[in-house]
Amino acid sequence: MDLKELKYLVTVANEGSISRAAEKLFMAQSSLSQAIRISEQDLGTPIFVRTARGVRPTAAGEAFIAHARQILQQYRAACSEAADIEGLKSGTILLGVSTYRGTYLLPPVLKRFRSLYPGIHVQISEMDSIDLEDQLLEGLLDLALIAAPPVRIQHDTDFLMRDEIMLATTADHPVMAFAHICKEEPQQLWIDLKDTAPFEYILGPPNTVLGRVARQALRDAAVEPLGSDTSLSASFAAAMAREGMGLAFTYRSCRVVRDPFRYLRVNQTGCYLDLALAWPIGKYRSQAALALADLFSRMVPELLQR
Repeated sequence: MDLKELKYLVTVANEGSISRAAEKLFMAQSSLSQAIRISEQDLGTPIFVRTARGVRPTAAGEAFIAHARQILQQYRAACSEAADIEGLKSGTILLGVSTYRGTYLLPPVLKRFRSLYPGIHVQISEMDSIDLEDQLLEGLLDLALIAAPPVRIQHDTDFLMRDEIMLATTADHPVMAFAHICKEEPQQLWIDLKDTAPFEYILGPPNTVLGRVARQALRDAAVEPLGSDTSLSASFAAAMAREGMGLAFTYRSCRVVRDPFRYLRVNQTGCYLDLALAWPIGKYRSQAALALADLFSRMVPELLQR
């Protein structure tokens, strides 16, 4: 069994589905199923149990896949150290970032990184901060941009910047009648969440960082949002709000600055969330990953001020 086959098994275990794993691996589902059968024959025992919802590892499969993950991690570390000797001329970085925030912050950073280090490939995984922490703990990422403080990771994080959670709306929305000018920032408006009670909200999923913080802010203000829809992504909810369909929470870093869009500070003091760069615990930090982290630290605070 070679490294490619180990990667197949780990990917299937991570996805819990042969079809999703095949899509991620850019291969036919039938080819992946055949590869799994050959691996099971080599081991002499089933690795996965097929269920109505997909697949899950057997007890023997769990044990084998745990070793497979370690082998792949060691292989990636060896490749990173070898690439470092050559001086940032080649290599791969496994970067994790939230889908919503990454859309706005990541492209300019990656564009600059590619111009500086054209031989280094950045492989991106998009998911919520909590899921990114799980990936880091399993050693599946080299670096991740996550919300801070992290839930499960206690060390190996570097503060990056402070982001602000705001309300997205339009200039002609009736909620603007309740907006106030910020004394310390005259070009910025703020609103007391209590004044938003009569208006419809478009809320993203509650199992995300933004979803949890937004709902807590509404509870603190004793506001029960009208017309909440938890099936929309945060980016979709903000897009709907920018069309005047309701109010939605968004990040300052994810603003689309254009008339007639408006972004209101949450209460007079604002609602903030720290962002950090997180590293897998005890894993080798390649020169390429360190260079990308340094570029994040220099560029992202500037991007937030746009």
